[in-house]
Amino acid sequence: MRLPRPGFRTWLFLLLLLLGAGLTLLDQRQSEPPGPVPPSRSGEPDYYIEDLRATRYDAQGRPHQQLQAPRLSHTPVDDVTRLQSPTLRLRDDSGRHWTASADRGRLDSGGAPLSLTGNVRLEAPQEHWQLTTRSLHYNADTAHAWSEAPVTLRQAVQRMQAERFDAWLDDNRVRLTDNVRGHHPPATDEDPEP
Repeated sequence: MRLPRPGFRTWLFLLLLLLGAGLTLLDQRQSEPPGPVPPSRSGEPDYYIEDLRATRYDAQGRPHQQLQAPRLSHTPVDDVTRLQSPTLRLRDDSGRHWTASADRGRLDSGGAPLSLTGNVRLEAPQEHWQLTTRSLHYNADTAHAWSEAPVTLRQAVQRMQAERFDAWLDDNRVRLTDNVRGHHPPATDEDPEP
């Protein structure tokens, strides 16, 4: 008695099964475990989160604030939360969107304000302006962003610099203070429209 010879479909099924098993093994080998927790003067973190995406909702249930960061760590000794390369997306009371990003972020105990440091950018895409500085603070409860470090505010070809910056997102107010300087070239036909 002879066994029937496997057909084309059987060989195709076995080939796909073998290929799937091989890809699964390769995928598992390429997935690396999280790296070591970076050392800190404040002691070892009690927890950390990688690939963080957090959303805060307003009273009407709409996304109000979104925070993304490759890594968040909390140290219990000083009760500080540190963020690596955070990006914060905000929506004010009028529905306008704002984006803030930096190299590092820090939330002290109590959670307010969020301090951003290193290559800080605050952008208002609908107004077509962008602020750059080395340090920015944001209070999520009052929607107030401020910097006590030198800032540069750009809108199209215009540029302003100051020693201090304040923005009240919900009130649509921005204030530059202390040694304010501006560069406002005359309008030409080649200038992009905002």
